[in-house]
Amino acid sequence: MAKLIIQIPCLNEATTLPATIRDLPRSMSGIDVVELLVVDDGSQDDTSAVARACGVNHVVRFRSHKGLAAAFMAGLDASLRQGADYIVNTDADNQYPGSEIPKLVAPLLRGEADIVIGDRNISTLRHMPRLKRWLQLVGSWVVRQVSNTRVPDTTSGFRAYTREAALRQTIVSEFSYTLESIIQAGKKRMAIAHVPISTNENTRESRLFDSVLTYIKKSAATIVRIYAMYEPLKVFTMVGLTSIAAGLAISLRFLYYYANGAGQGHLQSLILSAVLLIVGVQLLLMGLMADVLSANRKLLEELLYRVRSLELTSPPSRATPLDAPAAEPPERIGSGER
Repeated sequence: MAKLIIQIPCLNEATTLPATIRDLPRSMSGIDVVELLVVDDGSQDDTSAVARACGVNHVVRFRSHKGLAAAFMAGLDASLRQGADYIVNTDADNQYPGSEIPKLVAPLLRGEADIVIGDRNISTLRHMPRLKRWLQLVGSWVVRQVSNTRVPDTTSGFRAYTREAALRQTIVSEFSYTLESIIQAGKKRMAIAHVPISTNENTRESRLFDSVLTYIKKSAATIVRIYAMYEPLKVFTMVGLTSIAAGLAISLRFLYYYANGAGQGHLQSLILSAVLLIVGVQLLLMGLMADVLSANRKLLEELLYRVRSLELTSPPSRATPLDAPAAEPPERIGSGER
């Protein structure tokens, strides 16, 4: 029996949540059971109460705000514990129409993909400021290059996972899961598909960042950190060889002046060259060490996957999700379980 759980990370969404929930399908072809799960990321309003009143099947609540990435992972973990075969993640502001979910899940049901991401066609989103559209297009291009994927809209939060793909997610960023999860999936050679989707009118401004500069800094830091985590030898080799090349160029410049009898006036260049050469060699050595650590990380991720797989073969538990130690237990509304 195929079970789909639609998870909705929320932060102070008591106003927008009812419309979002009303728009979600409760049945679809190829799926036997559809359930809804809300992750309340430490909201200060009545988000959890509204979710219960709207008939949500499961509610995971943080006592304090932990961030979108933590809420996303807690939702995956809770969905897996409740026996989900497929998991759809959507936003609480009703940006993504619930009617598009069957289209999003279809490639998973056909066995064509492990992850499917909704493509909003960012260039056509007129409610999004032009600068933000341009930045997201550039950011998506960068993510495609470092992840070896073809996802056109890497910041889309409208995405679907198979149970296997969800088990292999290990998000470490505290900013957002969108970019990191794609880079991680690409490096793990998962099958990632994308489908064109429509969007609803904007109901509020993004709460993920307070300015464009903040978005650029955090997104760039996430991309560099995650890429270096999976390809450390490439990163350190590139930086190290750049330093060595600069050192060699300055050395050649010094030798030129030295051959023309003016070497004593350029001793600073010789010192700088030596420093750059030493730093470059050290970076190459650091790259080798980081590559060994990266191999160990892959082994740990595989171990974590196996442990989670074994753990989740037992019946659904009322225990708090592993990624949300400070959260209340998931609640199944209408089942008598609290």
